[in-house]
Amino acid sequence: MSVELVVRFPVDDRELSTLHGIAFGCEVTMQPWRERLERWALTWVGAFSNDELIGFVQVCWDGGGHAFVLDTAVHPDHGRQGIGKRLVLAAADEAQAAGCEWLHVDFEPHLTAFYLEACGFRPTDAGLLKLR
Repeated sequence: MSVELVVRFPVDDRELSTLHGIAFGCEVTMQPWRERLERWALTWVGAFSNDELIGFVQVCWDGGGHAFVLDTAVHPDHGRQGIGKRLVLAAADEAQAAGCEWLHVDFEPHLTAFYLEACGFRPTDAGLLKLR
């Protein structure tokens, strides 16, 4: 299977909402992805197989040295093939090219090996405040 990574691809809200819901195992609800990404993201990367969106990651930033990985998603039918790692590393390259010094990521415990071992992040102390 050939997988092509495309930076800042033209976003179809329905297609990305569907991938996001399936990848995260939740109900598919339409989200204004295109508008949100164009307004807030430094960049985003899609993984495509036969013109089908099968993976996604976005990078938001503070406009300076810090960028943040969000919404890393790979369709379960295409999991465990290195697509997620390729997406995150491509996102890191884009953040570095934009002049960022740091790339942050938050993740659930079951993703520790993916982010720390496969993608090269290192553990840090951090804090989180739930707002709603």
